[in-house]
Amino acid sequence: MVDYTKLLPLLPEAPAGWTADKAEGSTTDAGGFKLTNVHRDYRKGEGDNAPTTSISILDSAANPDYVEATTAAWNFSTSSTEGYSKSVTLDGNQGFETFENEGKHGTLWLMVAKRYFVQIETKDQDSAALQEWAKRVDLKKLAEIK
Repeated sequence: MVDYTKLLPLLPEAPAGWTADKAEGSTTDAGGFKLTNVHRDYRKGEGDNAPTTSISILDSAANPDYVEATTAAWNFSTSSTEGYSKSVTLDGNQGFETFENEGKHGTLWLMVAKRYFVQIETKDQDSAALQEWAKRVDLKKLAEIK
């Protein structure tokens, strides 16, 4: 289980035209259920319809059953007028992507090194933005953190 301070530097700086909140993190031990989580929010411009992104990294090393159950559910895909869900692979990392056309709301999960969940959530951006944001996270560096 890594301390959250090791994961904070992996949350990228805001790209041009965006602002980023301060990165936040915590390591919790709740009755043997250990969890490390870091998170950062990004936005572009002001107003209710301003595009936003949030990036979270979760260390689930202490919970291999959780990892297995979650990634097993990623092996299907659906598509409809409302949006889609599909399994993806990014830089060799297994993942799952969903997109709702309403509100242009997307979520991408990636499993890195069989322990780190990277979650990217976008609003008011097109679906391609999900993987663009994912590429801003140094996944290779993340995989090496122990």
